[in-house]
Amino acid sequence: MKKILIANRGEIALRIMKTARKMGIKTVAVYSDVDRHSPHVKYADEAVLLGKAPSSESYLVMEKVIDAAKTTGAEGIHPGYGFLSENATFAQMVADNELIFIGPKPHAIKVMGNKLAAKETVKDYDIPMVPGIEEAITDVVLAKKIANEIGFPILIKAAAGGGGKGMRVVEKQEELAEQMERAISEAVAAFGDGSVFIEKYVGSPRHIEIQVLADTHGNIVHLFERECSVQRRHQKVVEEAPSAVLTPEIRQKMGEAAVKVAKACDYVGAGTVEFLLDENKNFYFLEMNTRLQVEHPVSELISGVDLVEQQIKVARGEKLQFTQDDLIINGHALEVRVYAEDPLENFMPSIGTLSTYTKPEGEGIRLDDGFEEGMEVPIYYDPMLSKLITYGKTREEAIQLMIKAIDDYKIEGVSTTLSFGKFVCEHEAFRSGDFDTHFVKNYYSPEKITTQYETEKEIAALVGLKLYLADKEKIKKPETTESNWQINRI
Repeated sequence: MKKILIANRGEIALRIMKTARKMGIKTVAVYSDVDRHSPHVKYADEAVLLGKAPSSESYLVMEKVIDAAKTTGAEGIHPGYGFLSENATFAQMVADNELIFIGPKPHAIKVMGNKLAAKETVKDYDIPMVPGIEEAITDVVLAKKIANEIGFPILIKAAAGGGGKGMRVVEKQEELAEQMERAISEAVAAFGDGSVFIEKYVGSPRHIEIQVLADTHGNIVHLFERECSVQRRHQKVVEEAPSAVLTPEIRQKMGEAAVKVAKACDYVGAGTVEFLLDENKNFYFLEMNTRLQVEHPVSELISGVDLVEQQIKVARGEKLQFTQDDLIINGHALEVRVYAEDPLENFMPSIGTLSTYTKPEGEGIRLDDGFEEGMEVPIYYDPMLSKLITYGKTREEAIQLMIKAIDDYKIEGVSTTLSFGKFVCEHEAFRSGDFDTHFVKNYYSPEKITTQYETEKEIAALVGLKLYLADKEKIKKPETTESNWQINRI
């Protein structure tokens, strides 16, 4: 491939383009009218306008994306994440138009895109599963029977779901009917599919995912785990690699299980297999994400592997140039997602113009972003501004570097989650590694960040006062009351 089109926007489009340029591959950007002056459009070799700002009129219009690729002579399409990245119909349409989809085959996307179908696909591979029912139901009477068999609390989940949509925790039988109705309604609204299933609710889980990479020659490796337990509204906000709690033995077992999942669906390219880890270190298969993950940089940093480069090479039919034995964990990486959201107002989206946008720099600091000072944060898309990533020899070093990077990252004009990221990094539960997916519920409140602000202001004021008094001591009045001008004047 000498030219590829990136069917995405913002930081992920720019990140893919940088690797493509490094490989000597020309890039084509697509954009909506509101993104006309975005960095990813400026960086690309060519750019094609798709349509108006709403994604339904631009980034999600498959025919327009494919037409842009054919018009510009692009041979392949990289979907990034979000938008069309996990759309099996789009992947098939790309192939039907004799273009290369830089991602898995349509079959793998379709099978793993439905949680029930995914469980059915991997059931013969001895993969640990959370106890529950492996078929969609809408019958409340049957749901009560199943719930009593596996025991409360239970979790109702949308089969086609993600990001916490169509998910309900039910503590007791009396709540089941109402919560089931809500889950089905939300699933229909979010995914157009009201299928739900029931499984045992794991009370204090950690969210651990394994990065896998597979070529078209039957080779599959894993690039170790990412810890993604710090979440708000079931969406990740802080990720790290490796996990602070996995033993080498558990890491090996989870890695082998992830490879089996990839084999089960004949997977090709980069993908992520997600697991729940309970308080007794038992792990259970959750789902597979058939795309590049937002948090992929932390895996790249600890493994030394450029995942986008590998995606492109695999799509070109090349074999992986390394085996599982060649891969080792080196150091520790941490990622904070920086959203245009107000952590003091229940993480509500914040819209505005970036009047100040100063990026942190330095060794061990990586910033994947798609914004510049003076740009507006549009209301049409995900509110993520950037991903702030730090790398150190140890977990402690990566955390301290993250705190410094957050302090050096100056954003004005919109509220951001930087203060929340700093709160997490400074919290004892996170620093000790003793936390789970309930971190936000158990430890966070807006008042705690407000208190943190006040403490920092007080410290800054005391430091300022000390410096002022020290300077004042140095600048003393001359001993004589007469000036040289007075003495020497005629």
